[in-house]
Formats: sequence, structure tokens, C-alpha cells
Amino acid sequence: MLPELAVALALVALTGYVVLGGADFGAGFWDLTAGGAERGAPVRAMVKRSMSPVWEANHVWLIFLLVILWTAFPEAFGSIMSTLAVPIFLAGLGIVLRGGAFALKGEAATIAEARALGATFALSSVLVPFFFGAAVGAIAAGNVPLGNATGDELTSWTGPTSILVGLLSVAAGAHLAAVFLGADSRRAERPELVRAFRVRALGSGAAAGALALVGLVVVSSDAPDLFDGLTSGLGLVCVLLSGLAGVVTLALEWRERFELARLTASAAVVAIVAGWAAAQEPYLLPPSLTVSEAAAPDVTLAALLIASGVGMLLLIPALVWLFRLAVSGRLAYEDKPRP
Repeated sequence: MLPELAVALALVALTGYVVLGGADFGAGFWDLTAGGAERGAPVRAMVKRSMSPVWEANHVWLIFLLVILWTAFPEAFGSIMSTLAVPIFLAGLGIVLRGGAFALKGEAATIAEARALGATFALSSVLVPFFFGAAVGAIAAGNVPLGNATGDELTSWTGPTSILVGLLSVAAGAHLAAVFLGADSRRAERPELVRAFRVRALGSGAAAGALALVGLVVVSSDAPDLFDGLTSGLGLVCVLLSGLAGVVTLALEWRERFELARLTASAAVVAIVAGWAAAQEPYLLPPSLTVSEAAAPDVTLAALLIASGVGMLLLIPALVWLFRLAVSGRLAYEDKPRP
């Protein structure tokens, strides 16, 4: 019972990071593709306006996930971090560079500095979710064996499933960001940006859906056990719910109903995470290490669950209040163009 509760807590943390952190990274994708300095300025200004109050808070979920994994499942954590050291290191480096660039690019003294910081922020926003997705794909495909660096540190995360999940992570984050930015643009009474993010949301949503369909073909040959889990039982239910939520989201985007689309787009991503967990059950590191085998002693799990419960009592109200302030526009940061 305690190992299953710890896994459920880890899935909550993962889901929070995929949705909120994913939208955060996706905003950087639209910064990267906004266009030249003049044409892309309104999009970049809205990205900064929306991200400034919340971008640091979104990474709380990643820290929470790491703490749960190394405390509750130390052997699995060591295996993941050693075998997948390359993509995880690159993702971590990208987070540091991205955060520094985002914080500093508004203070650039020259156009060259501003462009360098902007490019660092935008490129990192694409590479970080790709490398994290590739690491998750390696776990799902069963390429992370138990033991310190037992798996191949290069080929373990460069297989078809890893590349697919990496690309899907970028596309899903871009879609979430377009929906969130569309809603923020409407609240800011910027109809031209609402239309711009409507096009981006529809395009990225269609791309994410196409990748997901192609992904089933890729997974069927590269990770047949995972494919069987996704096409039967609870895994299949989650896949169908994700597809339904995605179709509803596209319909809402077409009508520029971004407030509701934020909920359905998030639901589509949550269903995919849940489907992966259901398809992989009972393994933490397929095809050999189960959740119960990987779990720490009960006394450690009990202490972790109690501490997490107490922490949630402080964290959740604070995050809810932060996002309410951000959504209402009371924390909005208006990025004024420099002369």
C-alpha cells in the first residue's frame, strides 16, 4: 500500500510539471518562432507578461518529483540518473541557462546582448523538454536496467520511443502554451494576439495529435509491452480520454474559447501521463523492477508521505493564490520595448 501511495505522489508531481512546466517551456517555443525583432515583439512581450509571475514556481514540481524518487525508490533513482546521465544533465543545464537568460534579457545593455540572451532562452525552452521526454521514453521502452550505469549511456535514450516522446513533449508544451497565452491575450484585451495564438494553438494541437498517432505505430514495434498496455484495459481508456479531450480542445480553440480550452488541453496531457503509468504497471523500471521491489522500507515511505502531506498544506494554497493573482492580471509584467 505505501509503495503505491508513493508512486501516486510521484505521478502527481510529474503531472504538475508536465502541465505547468510544459506550458512554461512551450512559451519559449513561441518566443523562438515569433519572427524578427519588430514582427515578433508583441508575441514575445505577451510571453514575458504571462511567464514572469509563475515561471520559477512551475519548477517546484520537478524538485518535488526528484525528492520522492530518491527517497522512496533509491535503487530506481540511481539507475535512472546514471544510465540517463546525458539527457538529464543536458536538460538540467538547459534549465539553468534558460532561467538565467529569461531573468537577464530585459536588462541587456546592447541589441547583441539581448539577441544572445533571447536565443539562449528560446533554444533551451525547446531542448529541455526534448531531453526530459527522451529520458522518459527510455524508461517506458525498458532501456534502463537496474544498477549503476548498467544501461548504455548513449543508445538507451536515442531509440525510436525516446525520440518520439521527446518530440511529443515539445509539441504538447507548445500547444499548452498557445492555449494559455491565448487566454492571457483575451484578458489583456489584445484581439490581434488572440487570433495569433488561435492559429498557433490549432497548428500545435494538430501536430501533437499526429505525433501521438504515429507514436502508437512506433511503440508497437519498439516497445511491444508498452503498446499492449496502452491498447488494453485502463491504458486504453486513458488514451481514448486523451484523444477526446484533444478534439474538444481543438473545437474550443476554433471558437477562441481559451478559458475552457486550458482545462481540456491540460486534461489531455494528464490522461496521457495516467495512461503511461497504467500501461507500465506494476513496473517502475520495466521489464524487471516492480514498484514493490524498488520501494524503500515502510518507515521511510511513511515519513515521506507524512512530510509531503504537511508540505502540501502549505504549498497548494500558496500556488493557487499565486495563479489566481497571475490569471487576474494583478501580477502582470508589461514588457516595454527598448529604444
